[in-house]
Parts: sequence; C-alpha cells; structure tokens
Amino acid sequence: MKLRLRLALTAVAVTVPAVFALVQVEHSVRRRTTDEVIIETTLSQMQSGGRERCEAAPDTWMVRSRSQRPPWEREGLPSDAPRPNDEGPPRGPMGRRLPPVNLYPFDGQFVSRNPQAPAVDDELRQGVRDDGVGVRRYSKDDGALVQDLLLRMPWNGGPCEYVLARRVEPPGSPEVGLPPLYVWGVPTLILLSAMVVALGPVVQRLRRLTEEVRASSGSGYEQPVTVNGSDEIAELARAFQQARAEIQARMAHQQAREQTLRDFLANTTHDVMTPLTVLQGHLAAMQQRMREGQPQEPGLMLSAMSEAHYMASLVHNLGAAARLEAGAPQVQHAPVDLNALVSRVLGRHQPIARPQRIALESGVPATPTWVMGDETLLEQAVSNVVLNGIRYGREDGHVAVVLETTRQQTFSLRVIDDGPGISEEERSRILERRFRGNAARTREPQGQGLGLHIVHNVVELHGWKMTLAPSEYGGLEVAFTGPLMPPPG
Repeated sequence: MKLRLRLALTAVAVTVPAVFALVQVEHSVRRRTTDEVIIETTLSQMQSGGRERCEAAPDTWMVRSRSQRPPWEREGLPSDAPRPNDEGPPRGPMGRRLPPVNLYPFDGQFVSRNPQAPAVDDELRQGVRDDGVGVRRYSKDDGALVQDLLLRMPWNGGPCEYVLARRVEPPGSPEVGLPPLYVWGVPTLILLSAMVVALGPVVQRLRRLTEEVRASSGSGYEQPVTVNGSDEIAELARAFQQARAEIQARMAHQQAREQTLRDFLANTTHDVMTPLTVLQGHLAAMQQRMREGQPQEPGLMLSAMSEAHYMASLVHNLGAAARLEAGAPQVQHAPVDLNALVSRVLGRHQPIARPQRIALESGVPATPTWVMGDETLLEQAVSNVVLNGIRYGREDGHVAVVLETTRQQTFSLRVIDDGPGISEEERSRILERRFRGNAARTREPQGQGLGLHIVHNVVELHGWKMTLAPSEYGGLEVAFTGPLMPPPG
C-alpha cells in the first residue's frame, strides 16, 4: 500500500472518531445544560407563587411554560435586561426555538391529583431519592424524544411535594439525532482534503530520500545524501549522514583490524616456528645421543630449555594481547599482593637466568603491598620486563626488582638491569607494537616485539604510570607507579 494512501486512511481513521466524539460531547453538554435550565426555571416558578396556585387547585394545576435561554445565550445581558419570559419565545443554539415544558404536581407518595399527569416509574423515584432529581428519556413511536425531570421541592408534604417537568423534542431536532451535516460534515471534509493535499510533498521527499539512501548503500556509503531544511525529514536525512560517517569509520577500523590480524598471524607464526624448529633440532640431537649411549651436553640442554621458556613467554604474551584487544570487560579487578607477585616472577625466571649467570634480586617491604588490578595481566607485565633484562643482559649481570611505598599511599616498582641499555631515540619508540631496538635485533633475532607494548597497555589500563630511563648501573630501569589500596579484610 502506498504511503499517501496509508496516511490518508490514517487521517480518516483518526478524524472521523474524533469528530464523532466531539459531537457526542457537545450533545451531552447540551442535554445537561438544558436539564439545568429546566430545573432552575421550575424551582423559580414554584417559589414565586407556583406553590400556592398548585396547592389551591391540585386537580387541575398544570403549567405549560417555555424554558429560559441556555447560559451561553444569556452571557452579556445586563441585570435589568428583560428575561426570556418577557421577550417572547426564547431561542436555543443555532437560533432554534426550544419546545415548551409542562409541569405536573405529585405528593409524597408520587401520586398526582391531576388526571393528565403521566405515571412516575421506579427509575424516576429512585433518581429523586438518591440525587434529588430523577431523569428519564425515551423515544416515542414517531421519533420524538420525551424528557422527564422529577424534582423534589424545598418543602415537605402537600399535593405539590414533587413536580414532574416534561419536555418533548420533535423528530429531527439536535437533541434527538446528530447536528445537521453542515455543522460537522463540511469541516471534516475540508480537514481531510487539506491533509491529503499536504501529504504530496512529504511523500515525494521521502521517496527522494529513499533513493539517495539506496544509492549511498550501493556505493559502500561513499555517496552522501542531500539534507535540506530543518523539519523532521531533514532530521532523518541528517541522522543518516551521521550514521553513514559512523559506518565508514567502523568499516575503516575493521579493515585496519583485519590487516593487523593478518600481519599479527604471519609474524606470530614466524615467531613460534623459529624456536619450535630449534627446539625440535635440540630434542632430536638429544634423542640421538641417548640412542648412542653418549652423555648429554649441558649446553644443548640449556639451549632447549631456553627455547621452551621463550615459547611459553610468547604464548602468555599472545593471551595477554588478546585480552587487551577485547577491552575492559575482559579485565578482572581484585586485590593483588605485589610482594607475592614479585616473588613468583623471580622464581619462574630463575631456571633461565641461572645458566646465563645472571643474578635475580629483589627488595620488597616487610608487609604485603596491596593494589587493585588484574593479577594475571600485572604478573605478565612484570614478567616481560624481567625477561627482557635476562635475555638482553650480560653474563654475570644482575636484574633487580625493587618495590617501595610512600606516605601518600602510592607504590613504586622498579626493574633494574646492568645490561647494554637502550639509546634515547629507541626508548621513545620501544613501547610501540613490534618495535625492537638494534641491540635486541642483534642478540635475539627471534623476539616477537610484544613484551613492552603489552606492559605499556596493562599499565594504562590500570591507570598507573610507566617510565623508561637509563639505570645507574648502565642498563635500563623500568618503573611502575600507582595508588595503594587498604589491606583486604
């Protein structure tokens, strides 16, 4: 179904019930206002001599009077203006004449001495007992509407304790049916016509916008859409432009990530295959010597152990890199004891440091040092720095881990070595992913270049600070600083 037809049908579905509801409300208000006028007029007549005339001749008393003008026709009349009873037949809304009202007397038992009085049914009796006014409306066979109002007078006893006011609306009057067609039909037709005509430009703009969106999608969101004006359709076009820019940025980011992933897999495959090939060669040589009954060479065993340790470090770094790429939701924050962390890291690296005659030393506070962070990532970060100090250190060298706290509730963890060090130019780039200094390339050509990059990301993720500086012993000093936390429990 076309949009214009759907909008037109929607307008009809909304307008017709609304007009019908308004007509019904106006119809109800007119009835209620007429009832109030009849009540006011009847009470006024009975209190202005009508009671005396009724009680004097209850067998024949019946008043045939015209109702007053409704309130909306009496507004603006001065207090001394002639009332409707003095100025001739009153006119109701739209200038029509209001039908007369007949009054009939009834006693406390709802019995009238006037033989012309209509019967009072249970509905009228119950209404006058509950609300002081009983109301009944019904249609006659000829279509006329009969309105009965049974009123309780402000006195008790006598043949005129109740008065029944009857009004008969002839067939075709607004009180019986809907107002004339010109009252509601013409405005409804004009409104619907205006809405249908106004929908034309709207539909055309929506079609044009749809075509431009499809063209932009077909071009990989390179082609923009036209934004004209400041209405809702222009806002829709502007929103699509913003979405288009965001999609382009995400597509570019996704392409960059895919390229990085391809490079990462290629480099990682190379990094793993190199030590794995060396390790396989060492193991094959060791197996051959065992078959020949020859003693194992210590150097061969140490080299195989070094390659295995390197591959374990590589796998840990790849896992840490994957968690860091996944973002904050993959990072767990819990209390971490840095004293125990330093002890575990040094113990893990003793087997690889001892054959190279590199001493691992530490200095930590006497009491546990608690921080909030991801224990696995923090341990991997410290391990990477310590491993770099071992791998690139000199024989009979040292790698020390010093942990200190301050009165300002902060800590400083320093990893110091006495190796060859790094130049100032290389220190400014060494935190980049896959960057390795010249000395590192020379001494350890199979290094994957992830270590310090992961360390830097872990430190940033925890809100800490990291600095690289020459150590006082000629090597490199890597320092972490951050806030402490109160001891848990």
